[in-house]
Amino acid sequence: MDVDLRQLRAFLAVADELHFGRAAERLRIAQPALSQQIRRTERDLGVDLFVRTSRSVALTAAGRVLQGRARSLLDQAQRDLDEVVRVGRGEAGRLDVGFVVSALPLGPIERVQAFRQRYPLVRVELTEGYSSSLLARIARGELDLAVLRDPDPHPAVRFLPFRRERFVAAVPHGHRLAERTSIRGTELIDDPFVFFPAVAGAVATERNLAPVVADGRRPEIVQEATTWATVLHLVGAGLGVTIAPKSATLAAPDTVVLLPLQDDPARSALVWAVRADDDREILRNFIAATEP
Repeated sequence: MDVDLRQLRAFLAVADELHFGRAAERLRIAQPALSQQIRRTERDLGVDLFVRTSRSVALTAAGRVLQGRARSLLDQAQRDLDEVVRVGRGEAGRLDVGFVVSALPLGPIERVQAFRQRYPLVRVELTEGYSSSLLARIARGELDLAVLRDPDPHPAVRFLPFRRERFVAAVPHGHRLAERTSIRGTELIDDPFVFFPAVAGAVATERNLAPVVADGRRPEIVQEATTWATVLHLVGAGLGVTIAPKSATLAAPDTVVLLPLQDDPARSALVWAVRADDDREILRNFIAATEP
């Protein structure tokens, strides 16, 4: 059987009107063409759908069954086609979005919520992670986009600017500089440092340490941790000091003193990361809807 949607629409018009002339007017086609379509549908199905006389048109038993089925099929086809169009326009579908926890105070989730409100038919799934791991998942196609902090370059990923922020120094209570209102980063060059492991990324490491590095000297990292929360608690316990993006220190424990850095041009950059070859409308809509 090879019955298309146009044949079903023609059949329904005749079934509703029970008059070929009125049905042809409704469809805006010539009556002979409509009659040919109905005969072809009956031939394709191998059954009569109408009982025709010179004075009337009536549905057969098969025609009455098809009348209900055809309406349901056409309605479902329209819903399916509408969904195809919405997906093509980026108004429906799914987005898998990653984020680093330290970015949360700067509002990426609020941007996601703004997108959800604007495109309620798009399902957004959020995934927490580290910049390096999220970057790898973007490149592999496991995530659609992610907000990352100071990521390393990747040939398969492009970055869109989100926010930039200053660094601050974090020292334990009782530190020799803890009573100051601000310091120069280089004043910490001889202090033991608590910091992320090198696998976190070269860019992130160099940007964080830039305020401290002076005359080729680098601080000694005596303890590593994989989250800013852990880093700051270790600082508070007296294991060392650190330099951190300001938003990453908002939940610092009371045992930590945060000090602004004087005349420091270094900035931590938060970016949206997407695959370099991904130009889908749903991503364009997300970026447009989440712009400040």
